Amino acid sequence: MPNRYTDAVSIRQTATRATIVILVLLTSVMWIYAFVFSSREAVNKIEDSEWQERAQEVCTRANDERAALADYRLIEDAGEDALTMRAEIVGKSNQILTDMIDAIEATPPRDDKGLALVPQWIKDYRTYIQDRYEYTAQLRNGINDPFSETMVDGLPLSEKISTFAADNEMPACKTPIDLSV
Repeated sequence: MPNRYTDAVSIRQTATRATIVILVLLTSVMWIYAFVFSSREAVNKIEDSEWQERAQEVCTRANDERAALADYRLIEDAGEDALTMRAEIVGKSNQILTDMIDAIEATPPRDDKGLALVPQWIKDYRTYIQDRYEYTAQLRNGINDPFSETMVDGLPLSEKISTFAADNEMPACKTPIDLSV
């Protein structure tokens, strides 16, 4: 004589096992697709390698110029005019970054994807530089708060800028970390 209780348990166990097997199979298919069939190219990657090389050279020169401005003294050790001196250094650094972006913008890439993405990257970089100018003004007014930058979708704008630079093999064009400390 069949037992309703054992039949119901057996049906539930079979359904549970089937659900687990299906979930494992779907997860396996997802990972196989991710590792075998999906594209390895970065979303931000443009095809104009000459433009990337030019931008890298411009950024490298700008980084060298900014490095020459570095003052590694602690604010406490720099004297009464420490914030004013820091504001001057950051202001000069901002101008170097502005000139860098102007030089990069002067020669646009020659591929369609580059023509679509680079102007947005430049716009984002200019916003980041504007944030730096606002920080410089705070320093000149005697406010020594940490540097604060524009956020995009919950992430610092510098992350978006630096990701584009990394995807296009332009590490020197990542945002500087001189104000991150």
